[in-house]
Amino acid sequence: MKDTLAGQGPLLPWIASHALAYPALEVLHITGIALLLGSLVLLELRVWGLARELPIRPLARLALPVTLAGFALVACSGLLMLSTQPAELLANRALLLKLGLVALAALNAVWFHLRDSLGRADGLARAQTVLSAGLWLAAIACGRWIAYL
Repeated sequence: MKDTLAGQGPLLPWIASHALAYPALEVLHITGIALLLGSLVLLELRVWGLARELPIRPLARLALPVTLAGFALVACSGLLMLSTQPAELLANRALLLKLGLVALAALNAVWFHLRDSLGRADGLARAQTVLSAGLWLAAIACGRWIAYL
C-alpha cells in the first residue's frame, strides 16, 4: 500500500534518488541550528549582564534576523527530511518530543518579547533565557535520537 503521507510531487523521489540529497539537508539543518542557537546564546549572555558595553537593543536587532534565518533553515530542511518517510517519522517518539520542545521554545520567545524582557533584563528575563537554552538543547538532543528510536 502506498504511503499517502508521502505526497505525489517530484521532490520526494528526487531526494530519495540522489545519494547526497539527504546528507546535504542534514548539513543545512545543522547550519540552521548553529545560526539559531549561536545568535540566541549571545543575546542571552547579554541579558545575564555580560558585555555591558554592548547596547542590548542594537544587539537584539542584529541577532533576531540571524535567529529567524536559522529557524527558517531548520524548519525547511527538517520538513524536507520528514517528507522522505513521513509515516515512520511521525510515529517516532523522539521526533514528537522534539516538535513539542520547539513549540515550547517558540512560545517562550513570544512571551520574552511580549513582556519586553530585553528592557527589563530582570530575574524572570534571565530565567526565560535559561529555559530557552534548555529547550533548544533538549530539542537538539531529541533530534539526534530520532535515528535510534
